[in-house]
Amino acid sequence: MVTLLVILGIFVAVIMYVIATYNKFVSLRERVKEAWSGIDVQMKRRYDLIPNLVETVKGYAKHEAETFETVTRARSEAMANQGTPEQQAASENFLNGALKSLFALSEDYPELKANENFIGLQEDLSEIEDNIQSARRYYNGVVRDNNTKVDQFPSNLIARWFAFIKAEFFELSEDEDAARHPVKVSFD
Repeated sequence: MVTLLVILGIFVAVIMYVIATYNKFVSLRERVKEAWSGIDVQMKRRYDLIPNLVETVKGYAKHEAETFETVTRARSEAMANQGTPEQQAASENFLNGALKSLFALSEDYPELKANENFIGLQEDLSEIEDNIQSARRYYNGVVRDNNTKVDQFPSNLIARWFAFIKAEFFELSEDEDAARHPVKVSFD
């Protein structure tokens, strides 16, 4: 009788562990989705700001069509990219580089640098870049927690059994200097 109770107790403990671990994986999966949503919201805010920024610069730098086209194309590609975090990071790297060249134009047009609308847009963009960076840190922290749980024993057995997988980090390319830093905004 005692042996049967011990076996039953072990069986109940294993079932409780499986249930608790399964629920933890579900929670982590939803946190990863929610954290990605935070990044997505900030990127959409930035995408919405870019046309205003381009139009403001166009008013002063009429002969810079190639730069405007590059920024517009980079924005369109980034908005259309609904792929993995790695694919999104690549399109964001391209957009960051295009924005840097747009801001470099302000050096050639002192009256643009003094324009209140341009300054306000720069401040908004800088704030959004900070928010994206914070959202990315949070997302990557949640991904780290998820991936650790997927890899740890014995939870990795449950992860495999219920097909829970590792999530991708949202990392910017090490190859591109523009990707390592937010767009620099200067009010000189």
